[in-house]
Amino acid sequence: MRAISQDVHGGPEVLREVEIPRPQPGPGEILIAVHAAGVNPTDWKHRAGAGFVGTLPLVLGWDVSGVVEAVGFGVTLFAPGDEVFGMVPYPYGVGTHAEYVVGPARAFAPKPASLDHVQAGALPLAALTAYQALVDTADVRPGQRVLIHAAAGGVGHLAVQIAKARGAHVIGTASAGKHDFLRGLGADEVIDYRTTAFDEVVRDVDVVLDTLAGEVLTRSLGVLREGGVLVTFLGDGTDQDVAKAAERGVRLRPMLVEADHASMRAIADLAEAGKLRAHIAEALPLAEAAKAHALGETGRTTGKLVLVVR
Repeated sequence: MRAISQDVHGGPEVLREVEIPRPQPGPGEILIAVHAAGVNPTDWKHRAGAGFVGTLPLVLGWDVSGVVEAVGFGVTLFAPGDEVFGMVPYPYGVGTHAEYVVGPARAFAPKPASLDHVQAGALPLAALTAYQALVDTADVRPGQRVLIHAAAGGVGHLAVQIAKARGAHVIGTASAGKHDFLRGLGADEVIDYRTTAFDEVVRDVDVVLDTLAGEVLTRSLGVLREGGVLVTFLGDGTDQDVAKAAERGVRLRPMLVEADHASMRAIADLAEAGKLRAHIAEALPLAEAAKAHALGETGRTTGKLVLVVR
């Protein structure tokens, strides 16, 4: 099968198309013929050697939407021919930037009929991250105030939609050119981070989603009301951050996304109800994975990048 692989860590140029053996599903696993696979910041971080997985050669990719090709012993959820989408277990279950991938059956869910494979392939990792942060970790409830940093990004724009579906008042930070986009997703307030210090205009927030870390995390602790929670995806903050959180009576929760059948079903339900949709910044053929990485690393992408395999 065709796959995008690398023998060394480095820039996008280390990615190359190769032919490797097609995997076979073991007990409890399914083999998926990949139709589309999202590209996420964790992909280019791993490509450069800054991620959890260091073994080379390496085929990257966690998102997948495709068709079940074969099932391993004991699988009852799916049968060959079923359309599915999901995330292979993060961080060690990589390999979706290829024509076929194997993963645990319960890492996947039926693909919503209302979404094509490109749309579905864009969702899993970013939507799971947003859903597990807002629902499982922060337990966002109607009327709560939620601040989402980098709200037009891959995780951010999906988090805006999920928070709105939970009945929250959503505040997003983004450059001015992306404000109309965010309002279209349901954001109630938008802040241009280039001209306005968010911590000077935002107060009494119940939940913060931090996709930036560093001084943004530290400043975000100051806008939370007592009992509020900051969920961060990039480390766990400094000792000073932990002390500041304790002093203010707020919670600091570092989170790592997990493959989860129930969450994928919930995401599928939101998509089917018209409450969750990925904005596709660009869909590129598998052979142009290096271009997708280069585009993503500019930090200016709105929504998601997707590789089209079939």
